[in-house]
Amino acid sequence: MHIRRQARTSALQALYELDTTNHAANEVIAYRLADTPLPPDGEAFLRQLVSGVRSHQSQLDALIQKYAPAWPVAQIAVVDRNILRMAILELTGTTDTPPKVAINEAVDLAKIFGSDNSSRFVNGVLGTALGSHERITLPLTEAIAETQKD
Repeated sequence: MHIRRQARTSALQALYELDTTNHAANEVIAYRLADTPLPPDGEAFLRQLVSGVRSHQSQLDALIQKYAPAWPVAQIAVVDRNILRMAILELTGTTDTPPKVAINEAVDLAKIFGSDNSSRFVNGVLGTALGSHERITLPLTEAIAETQKD
């Protein structure tokens, strides 16, 4: 399995746990890495995804709500919600992932971990987001740059 896919899988599992429990992020990541060791670049990508989603969750959720207006974010399945958060984070340009790769990886994660309709839902939301890629890159990238100044 490709290192980045393993990192995304571990990040999704960590984000699911963080979304449903009060566990500390560092402990959850350490547990994920003990369960599925990654090389240094994979570990760095895992940490980047988890910290990026956690740091910018409200902005990511606002974007999910924008691209899936019929679904309140709190009512989206935990797996689907966190797949969307990770993928939209990747679509903002904070990682070096090409947009179509980010979408394909998200759809694959939805097929593996989601319900029967998850992959179609994730693909639809991210397809809409990709159509607005220029608009989603700037606001979140600026927000991320602001938090990195601190």
